[in-house]
Amino acid sequence: MCFFDLTLYLYGLRNRYSSKNETLQPRKIYSHKVWVENKLQPATISFQDGVITAIHFEKLTDAEDFSNSVIMPGVIDVHVHINEPGRTEWEGFDTGTQAAAAGGTTTIIDMPLNASPVTTSIEALQQKLDSTKGKMHVNVGFYAGLIPGNASHLEAMMQAGVLGVKCFLTHSGIDEFPNVTEQDLDEAMPIIAKYNIPLLAHCELYDTEIDCDFENNPTSYKHYLASRPKKWENDAIALMIRMCRKHHCPVHIVHVASDEALAQIEEAKKEGLPITAETCTQYLYFNAEGIPDASTIYKCAPPIRDKANNNNLKKAFLSGVLDFITTDHSPAPPAIKEMESGNLKKAWGGIAGIQFLLTGSWTALQDIMTLEQFIPLVTSKPAAFLKSKAKGTIAVNYDADFVIWNPEQTQTVTEDDILFRYKISPYIAQTLSGVVVETIVHGDSVYKNKSLYQKNKGQWLLKK
Repeated sequence: MCFFDLTLYLYGLRNRYSSKNETLQPRKIYSHKVWVENKLQPATISFQDGVITAIHFEKLTDAEDFSNSVIMPGVIDVHVHINEPGRTEWEGFDTGTQAAAAGGTTTIIDMPLNASPVTTSIEALQQKLDSTKGKMHVNVGFYAGLIPGNASHLEAMMQAGVLGVKCFLTHSGIDEFPNVTEQDLDEAMPIIAKYNIPLLAHCELYDTEIDCDFENNPTSYKHYLASRPKKWENDAIALMIRMCRKHHCPVHIVHVASDEALAQIEEAKKEGLPITAETCTQYLYFNAEGIPDASTIYKCAPPIRDKANNNNLKKAFLSGVLDFITTDHSPAPPAIKEMESGNLKKAWGGIAGIQFLLTGSWTALQDIMTLEQFIPLVTSKPAAFLKSKAKGTIAVNYDADFVIWNPEQTQTVTEDDILFRYKISPYIAQTLSGVVVETIVHGDSVYKNKSLYQKNKGQWLLKK
């Protein structure tokens, strides 16, 4: 069986059809700018027991009026590292999902590494599921991990409901999650293809030692950038396209940072290969020219490249070469991030940005696209990637996951605004376009009036 419906698993004994719930009145929200039927238009949305029950293209007298605020589907971030269980001192589901809600994100998909144990077996997946209890303020889905020697474990995890399988083509930074070889891919991809879920690949392919003298200039961003050249990405993406063609296994290229790779992704799509690709907010908003030396908050892999490169990444959304945006939220404690030393060579590579997918990306892209072009990049397109039949769209019988926000307002980010665990982020002190008014998860207000409003309203997102 190749196709699976996305089924939501609830905590507790929540029954949408109990007599108690039937007595509740539906909530109704109205705005002049509701994203429905692929355009912004006046509408009232009615929802009850977590599901959209009606849409009226007028203002109902008993509806809450959000005036000119935009009401759209909740943002979906399919690439985050929450680091629980085992490395909860780095983040954890409690703080990570609070921050997601504050940014208008209602669904996140957690990567299999950075936790301990890494999610490379059914037993580890169960530990991951157990660790979320009482800590999910938004919906959470999961990926399995592919490492050398664990191909025989994949089927059990896919049957348990993971939404994809993640691998690295270069060292991940976590010794328990080593990179795979072409031989490992040959063994695993036919198994993954049977379930029609994507193999997500971190595409950097170590070639030869780069003569960039980074060793003697460990605080220089210019030297760090030179140490991870575009060629590493280009070669790795070429490999994954070839393997996709060979095994007919869906492949997803995570965090594309090299504009030189865009042409080969485009050609693979024209060929009809099942290839998708994302980039992250940081590659759209920041540029190498503006990154000071010894500022480890900007370190990520692949690195943030120059402005001309990143402008080409932006344009790739208009042509459909890139499919959607993620954050690759990857937090770390100050010591591991080398905040005091500024040593880019030693610092953990990852940017904390789960709270800024909506506003950071809109700020970066509003100069080249309309809001109508932007909204699908963080809602319906990631939902389609997940093959979700209940999220990413405002329609009757879809989940009542919404963000209400004002894209024309600006806000300068302060440490007090940050809800993820450590106030370590390049977005602090940045003035972003967009202010979140309210985040609604399954019909419940989770974030409102700049604070967490209700907790533990998230659900597991699993394929069944």
